[in-house]
Amino acid sequence: MNSKLIKVFPSWKWGIKRALHSLEALLILILLILIHQTIVDDDGDWRLTSGGRRGNNGSDETEVKEHGKLKSCDLFSGKWVYDNVSYPIYKEQDCSFVNDQLACQKFGRGDLDYQHWRWQPHRCDLPRFNGEKMLEKLRGKRMVFVGDSLNRNQWSSMVCLVQSFIPPTLQSVHVNGNFITFNAIEYNATIAFYWSPLLVESNSDDPINHRIADRIVRIDSIEKHAANWADSDILVFNSYLWWKRATLKVSWETFEKSNGTYEEIEMLRCFEMAIKTWSTWLQSHIHRTKTRLFFVSLSPTHNRAEEWGKPPTQKCTNETDPIFRDGYWGLDSDPRMMRIVEDAIIDLQSKGLNIEILNITQLSEYRKDGHPSLYGKKWGPPEELANPIRFADCTHWCLPGVPDVWNQLLYAYLFL
Repeated sequence: MNSKLIKVFPSWKWGIKRALHSLEALLILILLILIHQTIVDDDGDWRLTSGGRRGNNGSDETEVKEHGKLKSCDLFSGKWVYDNVSYPIYKEQDCSFVNDQLACQKFGRGDLDYQHWRWQPHRCDLPRFNGEKMLEKLRGKRMVFVGDSLNRNQWSSMVCLVQSFIPPTLQSVHVNGNFITFNAIEYNATIAFYWSPLLVESNSDDPINHRIADRIVRIDSIEKHAANWADSDILVFNSYLWWKRATLKVSWETFEKSNGTYEEIEMLRCFEMAIKTWSTWLQSHIHRTKTRLFFVSLSPTHNRAEEWGKPPTQKCTNETDPIFRDGYWGLDSDPRMMRIVEDAIIDLQSKGLNIEILNITQLSEYRKDGHPSLYGKKWGPPEELANPIRFADCTHWCLPGVPDVWNQLLYAYLFL
């Protein structure tokens, strides 16, 4: 025992001192027992065993322990590890749902290292995506991704991850209005994407003709969209990039009845009101035990090459490695918007809704190498086609690639 601690007690109180020695011995014994029961894995991650019993791989005991470990682990804090043995999970040429905008290999990208990076959380392992298990989870169910082209990017990834487990004759895809729907017939499962880039109604709601400079939103109206996915079992939302301007015009009437009078509102306030409309609708219409809800945090862009020491005009072109600077955060990513979403989700959780944030932002911030850049089909006007570097796509993501990890995170949440 520390001598300074002993001096606190007068010498005549030898009985107390003796008791303290006994207590010290007991504490040492307890500490030795805990050390015996505790092991440290290779990553420095502590695991408590039960009397040294581990169970066989694949046993219920092991699975319960792994689930418990995942629940206490921050899946979004980690690093990218190069793994050309087990990744990618699928090949670009084997998935018919990699559209030409995302088909970087098809359009001439020779460096394929972007396909081989695995996300490694600091204190646990992210479960490998099992397409067959995912399809069983979706049997008789409907999953809908609702949002913009980044959510369509994630939808494409999800379909690619499960497609190889379904015979070609037992799968189908249909396009109807704002919907693209993939059906796994044998499983009676649906994986759909619904175009709604601002979640609420806007003049950018057409799934094809939505490049409109003068953006107008109806921030108090969502029913037109929501009626299409109200009966879903799993809903995955996103909305971010289409809000990125100083102000937006707001219409308080239907577009059909509008007389051309609009109110111009600062973007952040506008976004906050739209999220309130979205969350209010969920409270009133979503089945609290049937439907699982997810909101995917902002997907970062990499248009500022000067942030990682390259010429500003380069954007994300010729990038072949991630950013390895821990905590890197691009200037174009606005955390204020995600705090608005987070506050809304905390409120929804308090009201009994089963909703989570998929916090993909930080892990995606590191991946300046993962965008199509020059390698993908371009549909822009002549000035864009004539200046490919200036208009390089540093917003969307090549497939296979980063969105596969987003779906691994979604997969982990669904099986927790």
